[in-house]
Amino acid sequence: MPDLTKLPHRLDAEKKTCRAIVETPKGKRSKFDYDPESGLFELGGLLAEGMTFPLDFGFVPSTLGEDGDPLDVLVLTDEPTFAGCLMQVRLLGVMEAEQTEKGQTVRNDRLLAVAETSHLYEQVRDVDGLPGRVVEQLQQFFVNYNAAKGKGFEVLAVRGPNRAAQLVREGSEALRRGQAGQ
Repeated sequence: MPDLTKLPHRLDAEKKTCRAIVETPKGKRSKFDYDPESGLFELGGLLAEGMTFPLDFGFVPSTLGEDGDPLDVLVLTDEPTFAGCLMQVRLLGVMEAEQTEKGQTVRNDRLLAVAETSHLYEQVRDVDGLPGRVVEQLQQFFVNYNAAKGKGFEVLAVRGPNRAAQLVREGSEALRRGQAGQ
């Protein structure tokens, strides 16, 4: 089975599109983590009663974040998908954030995107176009999610699709540099 973290992300910087792989579907308490060695999705944890993932949560393949994992992405979809779903997404922006655990702080940004096949969100082009307090609620979810695991999570800024595309490019370059050093 191929390693999904190494699939091409197919970033189109002009259209602000790339590929994403869902690890944990919207509405689930179970947090799944992709295991490249087995090619399977492993149960990584369980959210507290009453807490569920607010959107499909996954990663952009062929990228590397400061936390040592592929870049995280939250995807708005018309309905939840499934662990392992590969989809083309349109980048809306990014929550630039720091995560602190045991005194160590690293950047752990959350890209925000919409499934290219979405009917509900087809007109949304950036985070400012999201309805109501969606971004604020997503920020609060990650603060609470991390606090329950004994970690800190601080949103530094919310930026638009150009910054999100730049982070995908940088994550791709970081992965290439990391692989070259092996």
